[in-house]
Amino acid sequence: MSSDLETPQVGVAVDGLADDDSDRLEEVAPGLNSAKPGAAPDQPSSARDYMDRLRYPVDEWKLTEAVYDTHDLGTSETLFAVGNGYLGLRGNVEEGRETYTHGTFINGFHETWPIRHAEEAFGFARVGQTIVNVPDTKTMKLYVDDEPMLLSVADLDEYDRTLDFRAGCLTRDILWRTPGGKRVRVRSRRMVSFTQRHLAIMEMEVTVLDHAAPVVVSSQILNRQDGKDEYHVQAAAMGEGWDPRKAESFESRVLEPQSHWSNDSRMVLGWRTANSKMTIAVGVDHLIETADEHESSIETDEDMGKMVIKVQAQPGVPIKITKLVAYHTSRGVPVRELVDRCHRTLDRTRTEGVQKQYDDQRAWLDAFWERSDVVIEGSPQLQQAVRWNLFHLAQAAGRAEQSGVPAKGVSGSGYGGHYFWDTEVYVLPFLTYTTPSMARSAMRFRYNLLDAARVRASELAERGALFPWRTIDGHEASAYYAAGTAQYHIDADISYALYKYVAATGDTDFLYRQGVDILVETARMWADLGFWRENGDGAFHIHSVTGPDEYTTVVNDNLFTNVMARFNLRRAAETVLELEKVAPEEYARMVQRLDLGPDEVEEWASAAEHMHIPYDETIGVHPQDAHFLEREVWDLANTPKDKRPLLLYYHPLVIYRFQVLKQADVVLALFLQGDQFTLDEKKSDFEYYDSITTGDSTLSGVVQSIIAAEVGYHKLAMNYFTQALFVDLGDLHGNASDGVHVANAGGVWEALVMGFGGLRDYNRKISFDPRLPDEWPSLTFRFTLKGTRVRARLTHAAYEFVVEDGTEASFSVRGQQVEVRAGGPAVVVPLADQGPRIDAERAFTTRGRREDGSLITASVPRAAGED
Repeated sequence: MSSDLETPQVGVAVDGLADDDSDRLEEVAPGLNSAKPGAAPDQPSSARDYMDRLRYPVDEWKLTEAVYDTHDLGTSETLFAVGNGYLGLRGNVEEGRETYTHGTFINGFHETWPIRHAEEAFGFARVGQTIVNVPDTKTMKLYVDDEPMLLSVADLDEYDRTLDFRAGCLTRDILWRTPGGKRVRVRSRRMVSFTQRHLAIMEMEVTVLDHAAPVVVSSQILNRQDGKDEYHVQAAAMGEGWDPRKAESFESRVLEPQSHWSNDSRMVLGWRTANSKMTIAVGVDHLIETADEHESSIETDEDMGKMVIKVQAQPGVPIKITKLVAYHTSRGVPVRELVDRCHRTLDRTRTEGVQKQYDDQRAWLDAFWERSDVVIEGSPQLQQAVRWNLFHLAQAAGRAEQSGVPAKGVSGSGYGGHYFWDTEVYVLPFLTYTTPSMARSAMRFRYNLLDAARVRASELAERGALFPWRTIDGHEASAYYAAGTAQYHIDADISYALYKYVAATGDTDFLYRQGVDILVETARMWADLGFWRENGDGAFHIHSVTGPDEYTTVVNDNLFTNVMARFNLRRAAETVLELEKVAPEEYARMVQRLDLGPDEVEEWASAAEHMHIPYDETIGVHPQDAHFLEREVWDLANTPKDKRPLLLYYHPLVIYRFQVLKQADVVLALFLQGDQFTLDEKKSDFEYYDSITTGDSTLSGVVQSIIAAEVGYHKLAMNYFTQALFVDLGDLHGNASDGVHVANAGGVWEALVMGFGGLRDYNRKISFDPRLPDEWPSLTFRFTLKGTRVRARLTHAAYEFVVEDGTEASFSVRGQQVEVRAGGPAVVVPLADQGPRIDAERAFTTRGRREDGSLITASVPRAAGED
């Protein structure tokens, strides 16, 4: 997914690796960490519970924190974040402290900065882009008897914080005993609306229970630079220390004040970013409900708005303060226009009433769960984790609306808020089969970046278009080309997602008018990038690229890249010919628009047909690249646990010399292009690469789970799945504090539906070959095909399908054609078994001799500082 070793601070480019997240997997690949709380080290991971259940009790529709704890504030702030794909609020406490990092993020709202390379070269990325931690509106400081409520030191008789997956709200209920011994009930609720894209609502209700007391609430807007404020503790907050997965820190002012305004209950402030010139306005309105005597005052300046409510609180009389918040942003609209938009959002919410917003939120999520829910029978702990992941997918993509889906959604600043190929491979399938309109929006986002991709291809002396490996505004922002720009496979990944979207939805309108441009321009890039070996094997080769595995860079004939490029070239050629046949007018416009030459389509088809696909007859596996098997093997089993992830302890050149993977590369190709490999080939490849895959990327485990299930390693499939499921909930990578691993969450859905459920979509045909785990009585999920939603229920004896919405759908189950129709009975397909079963829970050993007779051996390189 995202770039790991790139730019730890603004303006300095560091040569290093790149991509996702350091994974600390257990019991799957060698050299793994010890078990998390709640599990003995010798338990298989599928039997473990990675969460402290005294603190986080099991509830299939909620995540509740029953005990307040400050040791992992960063993680809990991520777990309890709320958002809608446009606006995201981290789970910071209302009081403003203590926090790991204050966070309010808007998808795509970013600042730019010059990338200063230690050594320059033509075509290097010049401008960095980083998401802005925008002005924060969550703070509502509470004072009773002039004593502040601070959870870190408060005497709490009761504590409950809950993220409700159906209501779409974060609530908190506290019984606080003040330093003077008075008991005070404090309830709060926070929501980011799915139906009003720019709206958030926050409530605080305070009731003194047994004694009268003066109560003060200070409701604020704060422009915190990089999430810091006057209480920032350099050693604890923000997680200081070098880690390339974190966002860059700005060294100068980002938001330049443009306006500030207030009246009796409302305040609106506006800013413009210093370099990118994006604009933002933030408006806050207040509703005060209490029978107690009270007064309020309001003030604003360039970086703060504050409304102070003072109440002479009487016992048993509630004080309820509702905070309506509006955020509006633009790439260039003047702030005064955004201020007007904030006023309109707040006025409309006042008119409609707050309860309507909560009702609409529930209705939106009811519809989401009808389309998207996945049910694991008899496993409430897993069920809770599944729904948490799916809920955060909704919060990352629900209202993104022609923006991308950032690596962390809008839950944190990790990876600088950038978009990667993760979206197309891991998130788009979920959206395509559950909420196609969201998938279409994400594809239109890529289409809108096509002009910038053309420019990037030209900079690299290629025809067509090359989409940036990491970006916000459409321009390449990767400072380390070897593990960034060299990942040309992103072109094929986008084309893959586009084709799968059209196949599942039948949306040829989008394909013929806009999507075809993506296919044509990416095919042109592949045709120009690759070359023919006329005097050799007569094959089409692609050199000097990097595949998904960023522990191996700038190689020749990376298998994943070649296989995906072949798919891209084939589908581009097929689509152009199809368009000419069924929509000649659109075809003519496309030819004119893209200046498509008469021989180009034939060239693409020929390149695809003759694409070189590496295979080693001696060892019997597909090499990850042309020279991969020539390297020595990294002995992961004997690598110290304190030297993981490797990218933080070894120079890239050390890692590049070995057969060692950051994430499953060939195995991902086996999944995405599964119809191009036999089952025996998949099994051999999986066995070879499993023992040398570190899992230092969250993009790895779900894919390993899917292929492990397909080839028969059912216990290993469950191990990988369970760890992927708890990546954030159990903080298995040690960086959940930076935000939700959104691609992993999408991968969880893929592992359930495509791994265990066995769904595949090849050549516009849907098929099922299930692998239900032994310990699950049943698995139920939904999928939508061309407007018809089907509920699938898998048991060990049968597959059952019924139409829940729409008309009809057709697909196959292990070669048997199935037709389901609305109003008709459920179609039940008996199953003889759940596929092959191999009882192994451990990784395998990479052994054998190369073609030249040399023995493949494993070793561990010496780390820096070791004798």
